[in-house]
Amino acid sequence: MHYRVIALVALGLTQVHNTFSQGTVISNPDELLGAQNAITTAVPFLAITPDARHAALGDGGVATSPDANASYWNAGKLAFIDKKYGGTISYTPWLGKIVNDMSISYLSGFYKITREQVVSVSVKYFDLGDISFRDANNNPLGDFNPREFAFDATYSRMLSENFSMGITGRYIYSNLTGAFSGIDAKPGNSVAVDIGAYYTTSFKTAKASSLSLGATVTNIGAKLSYTDNQNKDFLPTNLRLGGAYTTALDPYNSLTFILDFNKLLVPTPPIRSTDGSIIYGKDDNRSVLGGMFGSFSDAPNGFKEEMQEIMTSIGIEYWYDNTFAGRVGYFNEAQNKGNRKYMTVGLGFRKKQFGIDVAYLVPVNKRESPLAETLRFTLLFQLQQTDSEKKESVTD
Repeated sequence: MHYRVIALVALGLTQVHNTFSQGTVISNPDELLGAQNAITTAVPFLAITPDARHAALGDGGVATSPDANASYWNAGKLAFIDKKYGGTISYTPWLGKIVNDMSISYLSGFYKITREQVVSVSVKYFDLGDISFRDANNNPLGDFNPREFAFDATYSRMLSENFSMGITGRYIYSNLTGAFSGIDAKPGNSVAVDIGAYYTTSFKTAKASSLSLGATVTNIGAKLSYTDNQNKDFLPTNLRLGGAYTTALDPYNSLTFILDFNKLLVPTPPIRSTDGSIIYGKDDNRSVLGGMFGSFSDAPNGFKEEMQEIMTSIGIEYWYDNTFAGRVGYFNEAQNKGNRKYMTVGLGFRKKQFGIDVAYLVPVNKRESPLAETLRFTLLFQLQQTDSEKKESVTD
């Protein structure tokens, strides 16, 4: 039964209750110095890196070279993929050190319509394992398998030889409690969109090199509710900006340096006293757009805290002959905004149309991660265009 308790804890971390949305509660303003004020949202599984390549790069990827997982990272960069069609399947154990029935699976596929246009579909599925529910008197209500998924459809188009944009539509479903009597909850549903832009250019120097820049806003959508319409939580709307610089060391070896910045476009929880009144910050009962724009100026401690809400991903990717890859990365989040700090490593292999990526995460502080000491896998295939198809796409 021990793992059931852990699973329930994970379930509590996955959904956002009304008590969290009310903000941090303190009884003395002097306690502000050590107060945790992490931003919470509904369905945070949407923000979990689905594929092993970018998981090994410190969860950075808004401007990396496009592959079959590009629609998750930046819908815009998918247009620059040089393959006709392809797909991936990824598997990520969740709390793998403790349980064996929780995981995140990701399936994606793309098709290049013309040289300038690409479409993609994907599904992300979070399985929280079997949980035994009990009422307030510890009477069994039955077993249930909480689960969440998101289905995406993406369109990406080149607008010039160096610039592209893309858009993704998303349907979100979250069922965390089933339909047990006595539990005041229901499945949550919502829709959202992603908007992405991508720019890439090459440099004519002694060594071939390129610079890519990316920007995307993801999960722009309606609030999600597990109960009544008065109790709704924001989706994990996120702004990601970043770049990737690639340089060829020689005809066989290359290095790519990656840097991403993330910020949740979600209201910062206000600091409240024990009677519920706001001491610092603003009321978070705002519209989706009001929350997005207000997220840049609503931190209780002003500009300093706003800067602390920016998460940083750093990664280095090494390729040998476009066949073997080695990756290392680092992710950093401010202590009072979640305190996630970890290193990542990974390997990749490509052979003709097929490939495999593996990633491993190592926390560097005392906060344990649900992904610590577990291997994450991605299998992919990408079919290169034939010479006749290339000529046709250029003609189009």
